[in-house]
Amino acid sequence: MALDAYRADGEPIPERSRPTGLLDTLSVAAVALDTKGRIVFWSPQAEELFGYTAEEALGTYAARLLVHPDHVKSVVSLFADVLETGRGWAGAFPVRHKDGSSRLTEFRTMRLLDDLGDMYAPGIAADHTLLQRIETDLALGEQLINQSPIGLALMDPDLRYLLVNPALERIDGIPAEDHIGRRLRETLPFLDVTTVESAVRQVLATGTPLLDQYHVGNPPVDPDNEHAWSLSFYRLEDPGGRVLGAAVSVVDVTERHRAAGEADRARRHLALVADASTRIGTTLEVEQTAHELAEIATPVLADVVAVDVLDAALSCRRERRPDNGPELFRALALRASHPTVALRAADPPGDLAAYDGDRLVTLCVHTARPVLVRDVGAHDLPRIARSAEAVTLLERAGVHSYLAVPLIAHGEVLGALDLERTRNPLPFDDDDIVLASELAGRAAIAIDNARWFQSVRNTALTLQRSLLPDHSSRHTGLELASRYQPAQSTSEVGGDWYDVIPLTGDKTALVVGDVMGNGIDAAATMGRLRTATCAYADLDLPPEAVLRHLDKITCDLEHYIVTCLYAVYDPATGQCTIANAGHMPPALARPGRAPTFLDLPTAAPLGVGGVAFETGTAELSPGDLLVLYTDGLVETRHQAIDDRLQALLGFLDEPGHPLEETCDLLLHGLRHPDDHDDVALLVARAL
Repeated sequence: MALDAYRADGEPIPERSRPTGLLDTLSVAAVALDTKGRIVFWSPQAEELFGYTAEEALGTYAARLLVHPDHVKSVVSLFADVLETGRGWAGAFPVRHKDGSSRLTEFRTMRLLDDLGDMYAPGIAADHTLLQRIETDLALGEQLINQSPIGLALMDPDLRYLLVNPALERIDGIPAEDHIGRRLRETLPFLDVTTVESAVRQVLATGTPLLDQYHVGNPPVDPDNEHAWSLSFYRLEDPGGRVLGAAVSVVDVTERHRAAGEADRARRHLALVADASTRIGTTLEVEQTAHELAEIATPVLADVVAVDVLDAALSCRRERRPDNGPELFRALALRASHPTVALRAADPPGDLAAYDGDRLVTLCVHTARPVLVRDVGAHDLPRIARSAEAVTLLERAGVHSYLAVPLIAHGEVLGALDLERTRNPLPFDDDDIVLASELAGRAAIAIDNARWFQSVRNTALTLQRSLLPDHSSRHTGLELASRYQPAQSTSEVGGDWYDVIPLTGDKTALVVGDVMGNGIDAAATMGRLRTATCAYADLDLPPEAVLRHLDKITCDLEHYIVTCLYAVYDPATGQCTIANAGHMPPALARPGRAPTFLDLPTAAPLGVGGVAFETGTAELSPGDLLVLYTDGLVETRHQAIDDRLQALLGFLDEPGHPLEETCDLLLHGLRHPDDHDDVALLVARAL
């Protein structure tokens, strides 16, 4: 059972003031001699140190018991001097142990008077080797603490500083003497002090060290930059197991933290570039490519992203730009990582905006170099915003850093990628310029390809449409509607055509044809055949005769195969005579009846030569719908042709719809964005 400790006045000794176990570790022996040199006091530690029991030592002369004969004279002289002068003595000399060996012992002795005036010579002694080892350990510990590059602190159980080394001074910027007595929370406000204190208390309670606890913050000595430290906590105990407090070591790992941050940033940038290679330029659409660029740059690179292209570049006009004059931009994409009024400050996609030469985006395209405003000030916003109102909006949005990067493809500046940061607290830096330039370069190539594709495609479509007829929506006994739709995934013109030809006797010829292949040659062949068809139709030849003459013409052309369907409708009889040269069968939809395909004799395509063409007849009643089309409407790479033909009939189950609506329904319902063929569609309703 443990005994409580009390002072002489009877008050209990506070726990933290109780004796430590250091004296027990030192094993300090106490010995007292009378004036004749006899031992009159012998502590248990003396027995442990010298080997003699109290019974063996008490009453004997110390010099005879403990001193080698060679040293007796000097020891007796020293003893007499202490008693005569009263001066204490401290030193080390060899003492004879009971086992016969000599042991170097550290002594402290002095003269002592009792209340009767008798003199004694008390002394305390300890093993010299043990003392040297403890002194060495203390010196080593002190040097390690003071010279260590690691911040070290000793805390009492109340988390008040007892000791701080110079390294910790440098970390928190507080002198060592100003730490003493203060609590942990008062010196580390730049860290998560609650977590640190909780960790120290856990160590004090359990005795289990906590190692390498990672913490970041901005210390007073460098408030503008984030630092990182590795903190470790240990419980301190005396030899008796009493808790003295805790030791805290602080290792500055800022360089490692920054290197890891840079490595992580590099990985994220590489991942973004890799992602951009698959997500930017997925279509040959300029606007879509710009949206893909804005999407991938948000929010990793910027909080607000705009893509603006020079209007001259978008229309494929090569113009010599002035060195400092205005530029006309077309906004293509705008995106923000969060709701922000900064979007209202930018040009909406599709709008045209003229910017003077002093605007930063204009400077970017004129110099073909990035323009960086690391820290945006009030004087920078007018050169970024489009108007005074936009300046106010950007201020409200908190735009604090700006970067514009040119879109360059094959040496030509197409526009600029506009980047702003609002929520991201870091300003743009050189690494951001490299990343933005990489993304802008990839997008610029895709935009360049898309703009030329669209230009060529628009030219081809204009040519194709110029070769098609401009017919009236009504002929005698017929209501008509037609469509031509070029292939969605190619810029080349095709050879599909349709025609409506008035004949004598109020009859009407309906023609649909398809020159196999595409390109200018296919379109030219289509134009020649259409002209020939009109000429033979004027001769009032029957359908099979018209196809026979067209076959001869096609055979004279270079390696072309053409499908064609030629029909003549006579409103007087309601009969439609049809001849088919390898073409898709026409569809017939009657009110109240299921739509179907006409069962007609079909011959080989035009250009085979020597083919006998036949004519079939279909009766058309008022309200009946006849649909002529080319194979691009129903053929696809992913579905069987029979399934596609049935799908076409499914859109004709209500033939009473307006013809224009029927054309749109068929095209939207059957066409796919990746279709590689053009379509000619002609729809006629009997009146």
